[in-house]
Amino acid sequence: MIHTHAIVDSAAELDSSVTVGPFSVIGPGVKIGAGTVIGSNVVIKGPTIIGSDNTILSFVSLGEDPQDKKFAGEPTRLIIGDRNTIREFCSFNRGTVQGNGATVIGDDNLLLSHVHIAHDCTLGNEIIMSGRATLAGHVTVGDYANLSGFAKVHQFCHIGAHSFCGADATILRDVPPYILVGGNPTRPVGINKVGLERRGFNEQSREAIKRAYKILYRSKLPLEAAKERLQLFAEEQPDVAPIVDFLNSSMRGILR
Repeated sequence: MIHTHAIVDSAAELDSSVTVGPFSVIGPGVKIGAGTVIGSNVVIKGPTIIGSDNTILSFVSLGEDPQDKKFAGEPTRLIIGDRNTIREFCSFNRGTVQGNGATVIGDDNLLLSHVHIAHDCTLGNEIIMSGRATLAGHVTVGDYANLSGFAKVHQFCHIGAHSFCGADATILRDVPPYILVGGNPTRPVGINKVGLERRGFNEQSREAIKRAYKILYRSKLPLEAAKERLQLFAEEQPDVAPIVDFLNSSMRGILR
């Protein structure tokens, strides 16, 4: 199932069910799990670990050296989970020893054409990144987050679970869970109501999250006072607890 015009290094480890298209190049230190399909003209550099049942389309670059001036050839990694779809012209770099030592992508993500994921990023599961969305180094993206086309995220930012970043958004600070941000300059504009409905959040949960949004963004409270009020509210509404946890762990400060 490896095309005769593909080049697969003898030190690469591919499951026997892996498909590799013509003119793809797979280097040493690459491991690819069962059922993964690799299109034509794909370049994969190790150390890279790719799980099962992924679909990787043409002209994708995976596991290339991190674009970081501190990188000195250390054996860092790219780790990709299962059932991801990686569309044309995506580029995902390995990590750095100054960061996590690895760039990590979870399961069931849809990563559309020309998406770039830089060194030391960590992505959860069920994430959608639309065309030309870009993550700088050390970015964390939570489960079910959605980044629209041309959205760009500054290094070390954290994108919370179930959040939505609008088209051409410029994210310079952390985006809490459930929040919808957009515009230029990018700012919070509400909760990700449609995403929450699709993920099965009932009306009571959505109303609690909406109230939490108003406390955080509409009450005109200083951030510390808003956090205290949200902490009390989270004791009544467990769906609000991820927002509180996110605020307590934010290092860059939140988009507000």
